[in-house]
Parts: sequence; C-alpha cells; structure tokens
Amino acid sequence: MNILIFGPNGSGKGTQGAIVQKKYGVPHIETGVIFRENISKGTELGKKAKVFIDKGDLVPDDITIPMILDRLQEPDCAKGWLLDGFPRNLAQAEAMWKALQERNMKLDFVVEILLAREIAKKRIMGRRLCPADNNHPNNIFIDAIKPAEKGGKMVCRVCGADNLKARADDQDEGAIDKRHGIYYDTRTGSLAAVNFFKQRVKVIEVDGTPGVKEVSEDLMKKLG
Repeated sequence: MNILIFGPNGSGKGTQGAIVQKKYGVPHIETGVIFRENISKGTELGKKAKVFIDKGDLVPDDITIPMILDRLQEPDCAKGWLLDGFPRNLAQAEAMWKALQERNMKLDFVVEILLAREIAKKRIMGRRLCPADNNHPNNIFIDAIKPAEKGGKMVCRVCGADNLKARADDQDEGAIDKRHGIYYDTRTGSLAAVNFFKQRVKVIEVDGTPGVKEVSEDLMKKLG
C-alpha cells in the first residue's frame, strides 16, 4: 500500500503516520530524513542538494523528486510506503505524478487530515513540553491531553512534573502563519496539490478535530 499523507502543521499528521506505519508495516518516510541520509552518504544527488542547502536555498524539484523516488524503491518499501512532507505545492505534485508514471510506480491512496486553520494554529501554540520527558503530550487547547492542575499550577498530565515550557518556534505566529499560508493555498499550495490528486487517485479525508484515538480509528476504517 503506497500512501501520501497531507495535513497542516498542528493536525497530528506525524502521529497518524506512525499509527499507519505500525498497522501496515510500511516505512514512514519523511523528506528531511532523505536529504540528511543522501548528504551523509555522499550520493550524487546528496552532493547536489548540499550545494543549495549550504546557501540556504530550497533544493530544486529535479533533485528532490529523484531522491525521493530512489528511496521509495529501496527493499524496505517492497510492501508499500507512507510519504510525509512532499509534495508541498501544485507544481511539485504535477512533477511527482509524472515521475511516478515514468517509473511505473503506483500511488494507492492520498490521506488528507482536515483541520480548520485557526484550530491548527491554536494546537501548535498550545503545545507544552514536560521537563521530565518531552514525549509526554500536553496541550492547553486539546481537552484530551490538557495539562493537569496542582496547587494552582499547570503540571504534566502524565507524570505531574511542573514548570511546563512552550517551544519558542511554537509561539512564533509569523512563522506559523507563513507555513499555514502555503498549506491552505488552494491555488498553488498544498491544498492545490491535494485537489490535483483528487482527479487521479482515491483521496481519503479524515476529520482531524477529534482526539488522536478517534482520528486513527476513522483513518484505519477508511484505509481498510
């Protein structure tokens, strides 16, 4: 089963991707990891990408897409894959679809996690890190994982540690708005890419508003 997954920052896309990976035994592939692996191994594509990354520029699609498709054809992807983080816009979707056709690679499903922009923003800004374990989920805007209260203070809902912190980048409204501006753009952005795929493959829409458990149950049911 070959799957692309879309969802705005704050939608729980990474969490749902991990659940799909565990359920179906397919690798959860993120584009950032592909870049790092190619650069560290000194592949030809990695060397080309590094030139752009070192200058702070975006890596062109004619380097990125072959790098991604090479990864999707590695032995651990024989039973399928879940690709997360690409394509980010319409032009990339068109180029990737063409490249998949040329390599005779099938795309079975596109998963789109639906979440209103304002809710996605609140969820990012509501994340709180536990000083004892950053993997303890706490979010002041999600009822299911709201921090607990003790002596008038917010404490970790899992272990009770106090002094919960917010990551600086989670509070950068300008950066959040910029990322969401690209994602929610139905003309050339990520949602335009989703609409492009809707004309070509089955797109599974999942409401990202409920809790993780409810969202994953809905997703698993629709994936079959």
